[in-house]
Amino acid sequence: MSDQIVHDEQDELEATPIERLTEQGIGMTDITKLKGQGIATVRDVQMATSRQLQRIKGMSEAKVDKLKEAANKLLPAAFMTGTEYAEKRKFVHRISTGSRELDKLLGGGIQSMSITEAFGGFRTGKTQLSHTLCVVAQLPKSLGGAEGKFVAYLESFILQRAAFIDTEGTFRPERILAIATRFGVDPEAALENITVARAFNSEHQLELLNSLAAIFAAEKDYRLLIVDSIIALFRTDFSGRGELADRQQKLGIMLAKLMRMAEAFNVAVFITNQMCADPSGGLTFVADPKKPIGGHVLAHASTTRLSLRKGRGETRICKIYDSPDVPESEAVYQIGVGGIIDATD
Repeated sequence: MSDQIVHDEQDELEATPIERLTEQGIGMTDITKLKGQGIATVRDVQMATSRQLQRIKGMSEAKVDKLKEAANKLLPAAFMTGTEYAEKRKFVHRISTGSRELDKLLGGGIQSMSITEAFGGFRTGKTQLSHTLCVVAQLPKSLGGAEGKFVAYLESFILQRAAFIDTEGTFRPERILAIATRFGVDPEAALENITVARAFNSEHQLELLNSLAAIFAAEKDYRLLIVDSIIALFRTDFSGRGELADRQQKLGIMLAKLMRMAEAFNVAVFITNQMCADPSGGLTFVADPKKPIGGHVLAHASTTRLSLRKGRGETRICKIYDSPDVPESEAVYQIGVGGIIDATD
């Protein structure tokens, strides 16, 4: 029975491609329209509301009802026992941050099937942590990576892949080369295994996510998705309190998309966030009060939230701000030539 549960969950984690809907009488024309909107798996159809599907050109109410029915036949929605859910959680992988102390704080590293958010001021290491994760995610599990496998004794790997959506123009190939050298990986191969896209506005950012969903469905070797940063373009596209509600609604849609991708493709989603001054912070007698941007929408969407700040000298401090499975605590780290490292001071 247990073996059957594991087998069934593995099938589900491999993301049933949306093309399977043809078995239930759905035409390829409609499937192509869905994929154009980032709906690339049967689970995506189930996760999308009928109203969202009807917004797609050519999707009538009757057609959407048929889509929903077909998806539910392929993947019947049902409750499961806690034991069955525990078996499903065994497929979660953790990606090392490059620092043993930081990994210990996180219970092993950044985990898949969830969103991990890191917020902090400038020079706290958010982008450097993103670059380090891009390389480490390609390594074997024995080295803190995600599913990579040795193919020869001389540290030659079948590398897994990472995707990086750059909203601030901070992705640097030279940093990837230096970090790969630290971990003994061919620098050019590591760079080749990172899919990078520059987003120029919040709408473009969502379009890139839709494109990535189709890529993830077609190629099974992605283990990490990074958005650096999640909020930057929303701050420029929406200004003032008059547009705040619209901004938060669109931000919520994007975060829901990220969570669906994390769960459907078993990838670790790592997003960075910025800080802003907190006018009410003075009431708590905190020097230079700041808070992460995004409000409750971002706070509730992130599974694990990390607060990064500067320490003494070259050190940085990471604090668990919110998490469902690790206690509130802190770890000290540094930024080195080879990415995130343990503090030496």
